[in-house]
Amino acid sequence: QVQLVETGGGLVQAGGSLRLSCAASRRTFSTYAMGWFRRPPGKDRELVTAIRMSGPGTYYVDSVKGRFTISRDNAKNTVYLQMSSLKPEDTAVYFCAASTTAWPIPLHDYEYDYWGQGTQVTVSS
Repeated sequence: QVQLVETGGGLVQAGGSLRLSCAASRRTFSTYAMGWFRRPPGKDRELVTAIRMSGPGTYYVDSVKGRFTISRDNAKNTVYLQMSSLKPEDTAVYFCAASTTAWPIPLHDYEYDYWGQGTQVTVSS
């Protein structure tokens, strides 16, 4: 079992930046692909970005390309989401998730096996 804990959420004004962190409980973190999902108010959860367990390979939903960056530090069992130029429509609960799918990058929620509790990101205008 892998426990994931997201931190770094909060309130930020439009145009600002925020970095989310997701810490995993197991050393085998490096064997999981990682993703960030978000659930805006009144909407379904969607995949924002994902990264392979190793090597190059990332995915970004079109709405965040150029503004969000996913990265991971396997030595620290942590994945990050750097968010810049935030917009009110980025307001959501953000979840990190871990997947045992090795290839390609998992793009579907059912491919993710472990989930964090979520952290609230609120972007004010």
